[in-house]
Amino acid sequence: MTSRNRAGLAIGAAFVLVFCLGMGQKELTKKANPLAPKARTASAPSEAPSQSGAHELTPQDVQAFLDGLMPQQLAREDVAGAVITIVKDGKPFFAQGYGYADVEKKIPVSPSGTLFRPGSVSKLFTWTAVMQLVEQGKIDLDRDVNDYLDYKIPATYQKPITMRDLMTHTPGFEEVLQLLFIDEPKDLIPLGDYMKQHLPERIYPPFTVPAYSNYGAAMAGYIVERVSGQKFDDYVDEHIFKPLDMNHATFRQPLPDNIKSMMSSGYTRGSAKPGKFEVVQAAPAGSLAATGEDMTHFMIAHLQDGKYENIQILKPETAQLMHSRTFENLPTMNAMCLGFYEETRNGHRIIGHAGDTGYFHSDLHLMLDQNLGFFVSYNSAGKGESSPRITLWHAFLDRYFPYQPPAAQTPSTAAQDADEISHRYISSRRAQTTVLKVITLLGETKIEKNSDGTISAAEFKDPNGKPKKFVEIGPMLFREVDGQDHLAFKRDYEGKWEGVIDYPFEVFQTPPLSENGGLDMPILLCSLIVFGLVILAWPIAAIIRKHYDRPLDITPGQRKLRRMLRIVAILDLLFLGAMAMYFSSAEQSLKLLDPKYNAVIRLIQCVGWLGMLGMIASCYYFIKSWGETRWWGSRLGASVATLACLGFAYWVFVWNLLHLSLKY
Repeated sequence: MTSRNRAGLAIGAAFVLVFCLGMGQKELTKKANPLAPKARTASAPSEAPSQSGAHELTPQDVQAFLDGLMPQQLAREDVAGAVITIVKDGKPFFAQGYGYADVEKKIPVSPSGTLFRPGSVSKLFTWTAVMQLVEQGKIDLDRDVNDYLDYKIPATYQKPITMRDLMTHTPGFEEVLQLLFIDEPKDLIPLGDYMKQHLPERIYPPFTVPAYSNYGAAMAGYIVERVSGQKFDDYVDEHIFKPLDMNHATFRQPLPDNIKSMMSSGYTRGSAKPGKFEVVQAAPAGSLAATGEDMTHFMIAHLQDGKYENIQILKPETAQLMHSRTFENLPTMNAMCLGFYEETRNGHRIIGHAGDTGYFHSDLHLMLDQNLGFFVSYNSAGKGESSPRITLWHAFLDRYFPYQPPAAQTPSTAAQDADEISHRYISSRRAQTTVLKVITLLGETKIEKNSDGTISAAEFKDPNGKPKKFVEIGPMLFREVDGQDHLAFKRDYEGKWEGVIDYPFEVFQTPPLSENGGLDMPILLCSLIVFGLVILAWPIAAIIRKHYDRPLDITPGQRKLRRMLRIVAILDLLFLGAMAMYFSSAEQSLKLLDPKYNAVIRLIQCVGWLGMLGMIASCYYFIKSWGETRWWGSRLGASVATLACLGFAYWVFVWNLLHLSLKY
């Protein structure tokens, strides 16, 4: 916290807390949950491609194109290295490493000799394992998953959670982050113990609201263990990696000795020091390590309906079922498949998955109609001013599959529709009942109507950093002006407006009034400004009185109230600042979101509870002092300060910062 004026401490505390706790929830929970794919909008599935001006897709042209693009991108974005592999028509088509796997040692990236951590792309292997067991009749997609578990998911809603719900990210779980990453491999606990200890609350009925869930994917991996009788690592080794000749791929942590030396270092920026090997507790959700070459084998198998060379890891009908639309928010928007999700662009139906760890950032795309697979992984986040992998993928599509969106007529109801959906939204993927609920504030999206009838949201920016404009092209369906991104709106299962993007694992919901940033943030900021003024007025007033030799002429009750208000202001700012610093550190290392650090959060909360007790005392002294003589001159100031205490208490309890449970 810094102070540039009398209100600086207060404003700084507010923004630091919300920013740090939010941890980049837009593109939703980007840093808060690095095993997540980025929430990005894409072209609607129903539009037809246009191939005019396409470059011929040959290995030579791709080589020239990427050799010109990638070195500049790595340098501009401060990324250490990347690997790109492409398959076409059942065969490897292109493989190239760019930059360094180890900057200090100048070890170049090799597509066959460098391991990357593709984060949530790992889930595709977990879902493939599930579907193998579905084929064998050992898992039923529509059976209550409690039948496969050795612990009980509470019946919060009448409909039970099924494997189909897990595979489409619709089990209804709230977001959980605790123990997603841990310090060392020796700290890993058995998968079953993790699942039982960190079961999240259910906040939606199953198969109604998409809310991306690492816990749900880990549960699927645990079910694979229980149904197959093999440890998850062993099952994937035997039934996926071995038949696909993925000889340098593993979910194991630490890495096996025979491939440990192949692991790329991970960086926040290419110019920074490398980080430690990241250990994922929810292993089936994101612990894979593999070479780019290994990933080509997996892409070929899925593009050929489960077949790689002479091995069939899935029956054709099973693979086709995995790739089919299973849960859709709207028919005009991309849908969840079974594990894969649609990410259609340039008029082609594309399925895939993205993935992030703290250091590695990856995408896997399958263009089914072109029998083409594209995998890219970067070993650094870079500057963060843009997304290198999105830029790369869009440039690739625009070069080889150029596209011009068809013209569309704006409905006559466009102005009315824009008015109706122009308000604040919160992500369906959120912590609702835990101490991390406050992340929702940073993830809030505000849809605004522009003077030209289009709509915009500050969170959706073009490459120049300006908010994109979306024009209505159908009933409550909006397309980016001069672009392909889409937004759509519908009524949810409760009848409230819901914003839909073309990445279908989350939606944006209308928040209740108590969780609306338009109300809650002004309450917080006003309270903190008053606290700052109360603290600053203390020494300033004393200096002025001393200068003019005027004693403080107030009653004992008024003196107690003044003293208590100052104590409360100091405690509340300390509480907020300490929370900000802790979760700011956790933003840099999710390993801090470990139960062994709960004592630190408890200590910070103790300061907050002292502030709440002080607030009660200050309210008592305020009421008691109301009728005292010589009070009129200070009554307004005391009233404002007391209201600030009450406003701050409201904000803290609405956003769970003093939540008694530290399971999050």
